[in-house]
Amino acid sequence: MNTDPISDFLTRIRNANLVGKDNVAIPYSKIKSSITKILKTEGLIEDFNIMDEDKMKMINLNLSYKNEGSPRINGLRRISKPGLRVYSRKGEIPRYFGELGVTIVSTSKGIMTHKQAWKERLGGEVICVVW
Repeated sequence: MNTDPISDFLTRIRNANLVGKDNVAIPYSKIKSSITKILKTEGLIEDFNIMDEDKMKMINLNLSYKNEGSPRINGLRRISKPGLRVYSRKGEIPRYFGELGVTIVSTSKGIMTHKQAWKERLGGEVICVVW
């Protein structure tokens, strides 16, 4: 039993990037699927698909690398943790690395990037940042 599945999700991606893997399989959940869609639209991963394996759904991520072989995802950090939730009001969502990082926020209208939340004037729980 995993107490923080989002941290596990981010750690699996980080570890796969460090060893240069092309694919990584992650147990499915709706929130992980939403985060994966954001990573795809931001161009941080190549593609993903959801597979059923032995009565268990898995998200199969195809990681993206630059021409020189370095990964597109340079880092991932969990912001809001089970022991310390971090919330931000509208217009106060933190931006990391001079807008180069993507802050992922859980709002009342679903999971979105800090840019989308800013446009829709929403606040929420700051889940993680990817750069």
